[in-house]
Amino acid sequence: MTEINYLTQTQLAERWQVAESTLERWRSEGIGPIYMKMMGRVRYRLSDITDFEEDSLRGSTSHRASARSDR
Repeated sequence: MTEINYLTQTQLAERWQVAESTLERWRSEGIGPIYMKMMGRVRYRLSDITDFEEDSLRGSTSHRASARSDR
């Protein structure tokens, strides 16, 4: 069985170099990667974070880019 890795809000804020309050605001506005909230604690699955990062890549302001090689 594959191990699922989770990040806390603090860890994700450090990874993206944003304030934790930014992540809190994004959650309330429906922005950012999906998250889990269990017993009042927010966790982000690493796979959802990397998917969100991949979807956020841009080649220009109007074109998405992809880190995946389709060659």
